[in-house]
Order: sequence, then C-alpha cells, then structure tokens
Amino acid sequence: MAIEIVTFGCRLNAFESEVIRREVDRAGLSDTIVINSCAVTNEAVAQARQSIRRLRRERPDARIVVTGCAAQTQAQMFADMAEVDRVVGNDDKMRSDAWRDARAAFDTGIVSDKIAVTDIMAVKQMAPHLVDGFQRGLPRVFVQVQNGCDHRCTFCIIPYGRGNSRSVPMGAVVEQVRVLVERGHAEIVLTGVDLTSYGTDLPGAPKLGMLTKQILRHVPELKRLRISSIDSIEADRDLLDVIADDARLMPHLHLSLQSGDDMILKRMKRRHLRQDAIDFCAQVRRLRPDIALGADIIAGFPTETEEMFARSQDLVEECGLTFLHVFPYSKRPGTPAARMPQVAGGEIRERAKRLRATGEAALRKRLETEICAVREVLIESATAGRTEHFVPVAIAGEVVGSVKRLAIAGHDGARLNTQ
Repeated sequence: MAIEIVTFGCRLNAFESEVIRREVDRAGLSDTIVINSCAVTNEAVAQARQSIRRLRRERPDARIVVTGCAAQTQAQMFADMAEVDRVVGNDDKMRSDAWRDARAAFDTGIVSDKIAVTDIMAVKQMAPHLVDGFQRGLPRVFVQVQNGCDHRCTFCIIPYGRGNSRSVPMGAVVEQVRVLVERGHAEIVLTGVDLTSYGTDLPGAPKLGMLTKQILRHVPELKRLRISSIDSIEADRDLLDVIADDARLMPHLHLSLQSGDDMILKRMKRRHLRQDAIDFCAQVRRLRPDIALGADIIAGFPTETEEMFARSQDLVEECGLTFLHVFPYSKRPGTPAARMPQVAGGEIRERAKRLRATGEAALRKRLETEICAVREVLIESATAGRTEHFVPVAIAGEVVGSVKRLAIAGHDGARLNTQ
C-alpha cells in the first residue's frame, strides 16, 4: 500500500516531489504512484510514458497519477493512457485540496474527468513550501524561492508548464532557511526556474543578491549557501558583492548560456551575446579567483552550422567552464524553434557527443589543479562528498552531513580522492 513518487527532470522537481509526498500523505492516499514529469525534451516525456507502463505492469492495483511540466502541457496525452488514473496540474500538485480531491474520486469511484489541471498562466502568487519531511541531518537541501519564467526563449516549453515568474517573499525564505539550519542541514541550495528573476513580482522588487545577503545576515549559523542555475545577464550588483565578500556563499555558479554563437543566441531569443558570457565569467573570476563555473549548452539548435557549433565548443575554454550540462536540441511542438529549419538528428547526437567530451576534458583539467589542495568537503554519503566548488570527492570513514577539511591526493578522471 506504499506511496511512490517518481521524479523526472530538474532539482526544482526533486524539491517539489518532497512537497507532493507530504501532501499525498496528508490526504490519506494509499497504494498510489505519482509521476512528477519533465517537459524539457521529447526524451523526458517518453521516459515518463515508459515508466508509467512499466509501473502498471509491476503494480497493477496501484493508482497512477501524473503531474509536473509534461502533465501541464500535454494533459490529454497522459489522460488518454489506459494506465493513468488522474492527471494533476503543475500548480495544483503543490496544494492539499488537489490530493484530497484525488482521494475522494478514487474512494467513491466517481471520476467524471481524469484531468485536474488549471490554467498555469492565471497563477500570480507563490506560497512558501517548507518540507518538514526532509530527513534530519541530510547534508544538502533545496529551498524553492521562485517559480515560472517571463521570458520566451524560442526552444523552451517550460513557461507553459510553469507559468509566469513569481517569488516567495524574502522573510518567508529566510525563515525556511533558519528552520532547516536548526534541523542540522549544512548546505542550503536556492532554486527556481529563472532564479535571477527573483523578486520582480514582490513589493519593492528585491533581487536575488538582496535575498542572498538577507539569508547570510539573518542566519549566521548557516555553513554553506549555494545558488543553482542563473542567467548571467540578470546578475545584480548585490549578488556580485556577496560572491566577492562572503565565503559562506559557495564559489560555484551554473550559467544558462545555451550557445556560444551570436546568431544562434539571437534565434534562441536569449538576452546575452557571446562576449557578455565571456565578460561575466571574467568578472566573477576577478571577484573570486577560485570560482568553478558550469553551463547549460544546447547542441544542434535549428540552423546551427558546424562553424556555429565550434563557437560553442570554444566557449568552454574561453569562459573557463568546469561543468557542462549538454542538451541535444529537442523539437518541442508549439515553440518557435520547432518551425525553424532543423539540424539532422544524427548530426545533433554527434555534436552533443563531442560537446560532452569537451566537458569531460574541462573537468579533468580542474581535477588536476585540485591535487595537494585542502578543501572543505560536505560529506554527502559514506563514499562521496563535494568541495566548496561542487567538485565530487571519493571519501571513506567520515560522518555524513559534516563538513571536513580534507587534503586532496589525486583523481580518477571524474572525481577527487583523498588518499
């Protein structure tokens, strides 16, 4: 009769799955499987569908509920699957009444419509969600401070799954962080869909930098604060000041760059150019010389030539990137990019493979520089940890949840080791 949550996609979905787990439990649902789906690529949607079919075979008597971004954007497709009992919208999934309604429908057998999806664009506010189900002492936990996106990149379906940008008030965020620190969590990660748009909908329009300063000022017991993916063109002065001045903000940023070619960036409807990315990386490196930088890059965007792709590869070196998250371009129906001349699928996969190899080489280069350094390592499990720079470390014999000063002895090409 167990509840099972299956999560696809981003860190925000992982956080929201914990909220779903709590609300499903409060609603009294049992023997239920919740698929928290992702819509960022066709492959992500296909994986969710495959998982649904497999789970129905494995647990034929369980109820299967689909939610998340793909459920929001393709609700009818999931409702048409015989294996699916209910489809819950992406905002609805965070609300208690949605799960109480699901239980009532299942208990009474009265299901007039499988689909319980409201208009995501009508959602204007965001309530804070403190996950009291986080295991005490869990090393790293996420705090959702923002959701949705006001931008319309030509390749992206996510605004239609998440709605427009909305933020959690600063006071509520600070209080969540304080409670989590009191529970023994060493590292807090601020997360959202478009994190650097934080605050545009709040009174006074505070920015991410101000939020970060308030957290560090009012929760002095917090050991480590980390920021998830940001749009570099939106980084504000306060955020740069914190990067430079407060060691508790981890020296690691992941950037939404997407391409290294100006024409492709324009066709993507991005708000930065290649030189903007290079200049930003140089700026933050002046402020924090040891900072580690990662980036999202799409391979094979429509109209991308080999020369344009080469500029994305070259950007890894020019920006000094350590971590690369490579997305093979995925045609999403309803987006402007889907109507542009497409790159052949085989060429997309081949470019993505080459770009990943470039990323692996960049990581090895960083690992080499870490040898003989002493790092503050967050012990995540009995065998693994992360440095301040988010570099993975193989460890043994340390207390999970602690932060230990460890000397780096070498690496295996993918992670550091201490002996």
